[in-house]
Amino acid sequence: MNALDRLKPQKLTVLGSTGSIGTNTLDVVARHPDRFQVFALTGASQVDLMLQQCVQFKPQVVVMAHAQAARSLQDKVHAQGLDVQVRTGAQALEDVASHPEVDAVMAAIVGAAGLAPCLAAARSGKRLLLANKEALVVGGEVFLSAVKRGGATLLPIDSEHSAIFQSLPEDPHTWDSRVEKIILTASGGPFRTRDVKTLKDVTPEEACAHPNWVMGRKISVDSATMMNKALEVIEARYLFGLPPERIDVVIHPQSVIHSMVQYRDASVVAQLGTPDMRGPIAYGLSWPERIASGAQALDFHTLSAMTFEALNDHGHPERFAGLRLAWDALRGPSGTTAILNAANEVAVAAFLDRRIRFDQIHHLNVACIDQLQPSPPHDLMDLLALDAQARVTAETLVQKFALP
Repeated sequence: MNALDRLKPQKLTVLGSTGSIGTNTLDVVARHPDRFQVFALTGASQVDLMLQQCVQFKPQVVVMAHAQAARSLQDKVHAQGLDVQVRTGAQALEDVASHPEVDAVMAAIVGAAGLAPCLAAARSGKRLLLANKEALVVGGEVFLSAVKRGGATLLPIDSEHSAIFQSLPEDPHTWDSRVEKIILTASGGPFRTRDVKTLKDVTPEEACAHPNWVMGRKISVDSATMMNKALEVIEARYLFGLPPERIDVVIHPQSVIHSMVQYRDASVVAQLGTPDMRGPIAYGLSWPERIASGAQALDFHTLSAMTFEALNDHGHPERFAGLRLAWDALRGPSGTTAILNAANEVAVAAFLDRRIRFDQIHHLNVACIDQLQPSPPHDLMDLLALDAQARVTAETLVQKFALP
């Protein structure tokens, strides 16, 4: 990037702008109007929130997942006199992710629905800020190949993966030789010390009450089952290229140390910060520079004690049974991680709809993996077909497990 380019604001597409990551991204963007300009925003159905974002950030294009929401937004945008093109559909998502005017794409669409626009951004060589785990969990080698062929810059936004990225050597070619292992920290979720015999009685409201982070319902349930950490292990495997046996997880309830890297000489480099997603978002937006994020700085004079626990504390494997599926899936045939992701999305949705119990989420995931033997996926169509097959199988299992 030359000096003239650095003076120009980065043009951004925010995929999933009405979600938690999206709104935090726009909070950071609003603090630096000279550095960032919003080109496109996308959302699902929150019309009023999207209208507020249109008024504040004046994007050229908005994409709504649902046609009715798009029509409603179009009427409201017109009434406000805003010059915004409102679109809907999968192709529109890919278009705003790969548009020639766009410099960077924040990928924050939850679930496999975000895979296609992520691939489009990768193929187009964008600066891709990856908050969507599924791009790597589902996409795997297909996604990494698109990043390489397109010349995209891939920057992790998950707090744990951003922490690892910040703690690794600058030269990726030295990671394998200099790094012993990477250590993901996990809060342990809301049921870290709960009697495992009562987990079958967990309600959706209890599962969504995370002790440290304010997140969406699906990711909150994943944190409660530790499936969120399982997906992060898989994502770390693809992001950083280390074999699964060199990826570790430790329970750190305070969520102050976001993750660590242990080097060959046994030294450990860690990244610390308050549990505020604006920190890793600001780092991704400005990398390799650093800008103000709005997050509160740690006050070491008042910081409470930091504690760590092994996964077998408080009753593993029953409590965190879902976590070990990460290593099982990585050892399985190519495509197994995509099956795990799809099964879990169906299982979590069924739990939130009170169709299955909390403890049955794990059993459904295991059963779905056991029933399917995937062929290696080679492109987006293969990935989507595998995802669809896994969802059908998982939904059949939901019917089998369904509560009376």
